[in-house]
Amino acid sequence: MSLTRRTVLSIGCVTVAAGLLGLTACSGAAPATPVRTRVFEVMRSDAQWREQLSPAQYAVLRGHSTERAFSSPLNSEHRRGTFVCAGCALPLFSSATKFDSGTGWPSFWAPLHDAVGEDRDTTFGMQRVEAHCRRCGGHLGHVFNDGPRPTGLRYCMNGVAMNFIAA
Repeated sequence: MSLTRRTVLSIGCVTVAAGLLGLTACSGAAPATPVRTRVFEVMRSDAQWREQLSPAQYAVLRGHSTERAFSSPLNSEHRRGTFVCAGCALPLFSSATKFDSGTGWPSFWAPLHDAVGEDRDTTFGMQRVEAHCRRCGGHLGHVFNDGPRPTGLRYCMNGVAMNFIAA
């Protein structure tokens, strides 16, 4: 096969496109449109979610984005109380299960009973467990198996996806 100018330019364009696609995949940006098509107890139109939630809340809860580490005030919340879904106010976590994971996101070793649903997440070439609100399907964060006793789990949550209600 002889290399013509057209072949070299085609290879170059494909290489640039692949590089841009790779940079986009590693940027941490989430898809702009929700991928969930399941039915949840609380269902709203995209316009209703946008009206109810702040842009940051919408990006995380509905777009599966991730807030910047150490940016949430809930990361340093140490009072007794309950962390609830910012989308539908479902109680998700007790402050009794919160711990400092050092990761920059609020972390818990267990959710409240029947509060959090889990799905397999294979975005960005990784295999993770995604945590979402059982009632509205809002993306909360991910679950890892490097947490403290008694569960050994770390529910690494986006603070912007939750509100705190003091006891």
